[in-house]
Amino acid sequence: HDRSGKYTAIAMAKAYLNSCEPNAILFTIGDNDTFPLWYAQEIEQIRTDVRIVNTSLFMTDWYIDQMKAKAYTSEPMPISFSHNQYVGDKLDYSVHTGKTEARWDIKDFIKFIASNDERTLIGLDNGQKLHSYLTNKVRISVDKNAVIANKVVNPKFNDSIVSYIDIDIKGQALYKNRLMMLDIVANNNWKRPIYFSPGSFGDDDYLWMKQYLQLDGMLYKLIPIKTTIPKDGSPLDMGQIDTDKMYAIVMKWDWGYSESPNIYHDPETRKNSISYRTNLARLTEQLIKEGKTEKAKTIINLAMTKMPIDFFGYYTLLEPFATGYYKVNETEKARKMLTHLITKYKESLTFYNGLKAIEQNDLYVDIISDIERYRALLEIMKDNNDESFYQSNRKIFNSYNKMFARFDRKEE
Repeated sequence: HDRSGKYTAIAMAKAYLNSCEPNAILFTIGDNDTFPLWYAQEIEQIRTDVRIVNTSLFMTDWYIDQMKAKAYTSEPMPISFSHNQYVGDKLDYSVHTGKTEARWDIKDFIKFIASNDERTLIGLDNGQKLHSYLTNKVRISVDKNAVIANKVVNPKFNDSIVSYIDIDIKGQALYKNRLMMLDIVANNNWKRPIYFSPGSFGDDDYLWMKQYLQLDGMLYKLIPIKTTIPKDGSPLDMGQIDTDKMYAIVMKWDWGYSESPNIYHDPETRKNSISYRTNLARLTEQLIKEGKTEKAKTIINLAMTKMPIDFFGYYTLLEPFATGYYKVNETEKARKMLTHLITKYKESLTFYNGLKAIEQNDLYVDIISDIERYRALLEIMKDNNDESFYQSNRKIFNSYNKMFARFDRKEE
């Protein structure tokens, strides 16, 4: 068992940390997106100015205490609650009473929850008293001058800065970790950049502010600019993209010899390519929209060089890059990539064809998935008017499709 030369895990931790601006706050979700970052900071002293906040641990009093203290070169978190207010099971969750539909300023909202006034508490049969909030509708006022002074967004976006961010807290309870996160946002006033790690699609993981994000490298930055998520898009299509900024971030990434044929590309390493490819594909598409063709070419080439098809799999995630090659007038590269991917599907379908009918039935979903993914590659050819290439591949596709005629998939 030889791991020499393999640095993909630490490379991804660096990519996360180096996606942050100085003195940033980074909300992470759990173990897998936190431990590599802790290693990078503690052992290799990488970006110790970034404060990592594990939101799973943010339910505990001892961890909140840690966040209120200086760590490495990172300043304390701007948390207004005292230790006695959240110690033990205090504020583990606050209850929504729904007594008003009014939208409250976030500081008034937090002040109400923090209050020990009997009128704000709900008594239970066992004698326990829970903190409550009257409304789930909260408004975060935006100090535009502070946003501009702290360069939260590129000055070219200044006209798009909103006056406030409205959030609607889902569910009937607000848990301690989300309350602390909201408190940080309320007290920060755009002084320190705030980021969220990817990997979760829950609205609460982003404090119900998915429409106020910017994709910076591997992370989502909280910004006071609204970007609507496309209804027909992927859950990962969150946030606007500042192409100049993200391009600069991406071009500095250390890939940890990910392209090397001499290392074992384990399942986790391959799985990490989902985030890399998705984000690089989004950057590519935005660069093309803005007419930055040369930069788009560079990003596509980077993705294909650092995450070779044969090592990383997840072939559907490569479709945007094939399209991208067409859009930047690299037709031969598009054809080469598509041919490579088609070979993968042909190999798979040939294997399935050699199985008994009853075995094929058990693998029905896998077989149909490969047929339709193969077909999607032909659609890319058609969409980009590569008619001759499409016609030559159409015939081959239909021959493979006919191997599974009983599954009744249409021909091209």
